[in-house]
Amino acid sequence: MKKLTNLDYYLVTYSSISRNGILSDVKQALDAGCKVIQYREKNKTTHEMINEAKKIKQLCGGRAFFLINDRIDVAIAVDADGVHLGQEDISVDVARKLLGSNKIIGMTVHNEKEAVEAESWGVDYIGLAPIFKTDTKEGSGIPCGLDMIKKVRSRVGLPIIAVGGINKENIVDVIKSGADGVVAVSAVLDSNDVYAYVLDFIRLIKEGKSK
Repeated sequence: MKKLTNLDYYLVTYSSISRNGILSDVKQALDAGCKVIQYREKNKTTHEMINEAKKIKQLCGGRAFFLINDRIDVAIAVDADGVHLGQEDISVDVARKLLGSNKIIGMTVHNEKEAVEAESWGVDYIGLAPIFKTDTKEGSGIPCGLDMIKKVRSRVGLPIIAVGGINKENIVDVIKSGADGVVAVSAVLDSNDVYAYVLDFIRLIKEGKSK
């Protein structure tokens, strides 16, 4: 079974925020050392998504894990490394049956209860969200804060990816609180230099882990 290891910065694509297009974002992030790419797209047809996902997979070229948000059909079509599921998506059990035992399944959680449940269902990692207030995703919920990272860390052995409102000013505290890696969308994709921002985020994550 594939496992997410040595996590730091985790890129989630957002075509609505990207300044230079998601293929450019992915290439720059990979060149900066990003180890996980999640393809998230809500406004394209399945055919368009599959074509774009194939291009992203080719860019990843074994350098990074390539996951698909929600869409198991797209993940199967392009033979992605796995999927990331939300609380309202298809069950982990069904996803595992469709994908097989060697694929990665991640899940978004918002609190300790959901984190413990996700671990019991056999997910490979969790995305804890939102840590801070975020405008990237509508209806993302009330921020859970750094204390929730600490609480979840004490309850589960899974890798924790922190999501929501994370920037250069708070990322070290996020890592020190127990997160293994972070997703930062607006702070990176809304910049003019994705490569430089990802490089800086990875440096700050390593700094947080060394303290």
